[in-house]
Amino acid sequence: MKANEIENIELDYLSFDDYQELKEAMMQVYKGMEESYWSASQIKTLINKFSEGQVVIKVNGQLAGCALSIIVDYGSFDENHTYKEITDNYSFNTHDSNGDVLYGIEVFIKPEFRGLRLGRRLYDYRKELCEKLNLKGIVFGGRIPNYHKYAKQLTAKEYIEKVKRKEIHDPVLNFQMSNDFQPSRILKNYLEGDTDSSEFAVLLEWKNIYYEKPSDKASSKKKVVRLGLIQWQMRLYENLDDLMKQAEYFVDSVSAYRSDFALFPEFFNAPLIADSNHLSEAQAIRELAKFTGSIVEKFSEFSISYNINIITGSMPEMKDGILYNVGYLCKRDGTVERYEKIHITPDETQVWGMQGGNEIKTFDTDCGKIGVLVCYDIEFPELSRILADEGMDLLFVPFLTDTQNGYSRIRNCAQSRAIENECYVAIAGSVGNLPQVDNMDIQYAQSAVFTPCDFAFPSTGIKAEATPNTEMILICDVDIDLLRELNQFGSVRNLKDRRKDLYKIIRKS
Repeated sequence: MKANEIENIELDYLSFDDYQELKEAMMQVYKGMEESYWSASQIKTLINKFSEGQVVIKVNGQLAGCALSIIVDYGSFDENHTYKEITDNYSFNTHDSNGDVLYGIEVFIKPEFRGLRLGRRLYDYRKELCEKLNLKGIVFGGRIPNYHKYAKQLTAKEYIEKVKRKEIHDPVLNFQMSNDFQPSRILKNYLEGDTDSSEFAVLLEWKNIYYEKPSDKASSKKKVVRLGLIQWQMRLYENLDDLMKQAEYFVDSVSAYRSDFALFPEFFNAPLIADSNHLSEAQAIRELAKFTGSIVEKFSEFSISYNINIITGSMPEMKDGILYNVGYLCKRDGTVERYEKIHITPDETQVWGMQGGNEIKTFDTDCGKIGVLVCYDIEFPELSRILADEGMDLLFVPFLTDTQNGYSRIRNCAQSRAIENECYVAIAGSVGNLPQVDNMDIQYAQSAVFTPCDFAFPSTGIKAEATPNTEMILICDVDIDLLRELNQFGSVRNLKDRRKDLYKIIRKS
């Protein structure tokens, strides 16, 4: 049929009234196979058990194609199952409304309607149904009806590899792969009587990126996350209480906009060094480290009372006689976790005698998995790639830079990390100056949120940015589901397309 002959295309649930037309269509599609159609009682059973899973597509009122499916508890089946086993000898007693996978048992388009991309509509319906029912994915055994032409020269595995490399054209397998179904294994003796496929099939899978494991808890992870970035003005404070009043003001401000995270800059507490400025720089920073415990305790109180997750930037901390640059994630559930700056700048080492940390880790939050890299760390792509491999969606970067060239390194590397790792990257720094604090006299910053560069995101990869060198807050929403879609369907797929056969990043600790 030609496109200009089409008056109406309709996707509808399969009705028992469609049976005779369905039977005739299957006999036409599978005319080389015995018992090539479902019986009336089998179709009635499918409709009664799972009406949503049985759909037809009609063109000008005529049945043009069909898709039938059941829900199964997939873990209860062997990986090398057969079609008879998955359908319980074609009775469909394996259908389980509490199962976790949508299993396709039939899909076809009549020959005269092929070339109109109608099959894509059936597959799209299945995907939408899978998402609606919160199932892990779609699975089915795909026939390879051209394989009999090559069976004497190629194994089924070799045949599939050649199809994937476009050396052999298999209209069925090519179509399924073009609809995002990935071959996972070869099934032997899958469908009795399928001589065209030599009774082989390819197990094809589509994963539901929106699947959420059922939970008994009332809370669930958020999909749209609001970030509150604090571009902190360096100024002198009378004491710790004075500094924390300013910090609470900002927490209160971003919380009032219902932000899920508050991000403070690196060394935002540096003004407290002023009282120790008569000491050497190395001694003064160690005096500042004495405030860290009290600051973290106060931030933890804020996170609970303002119902917000706080990333405390970073602070000096003494541990076993060694000076580190560390920060804390104070969650709104009351828990507190610690992160360390891994790469210490030459200035931090030479002036303060600071050492790099040894812990690389992600953090589970009520908004998904996050990572925190402090300033210089963002310039080392290996770190964020490790975090991405652990499932990180949001990367926070508290930083402190004195000049524009230093800031440009942080900004450009942060944007690269967003693209490379298909994640959001939020950076926050301090502005202004501290004339009475050695080694902390000037600051330059423009806080921002960066995204991957694809159609669902800003073309520049910049979601939001603050005014340079001005004290302010930056509020920005990011959609986690867009990252899932990018990972599966992006114009480029940086994480999936890595050549792990040639290279890999190894975590040593």
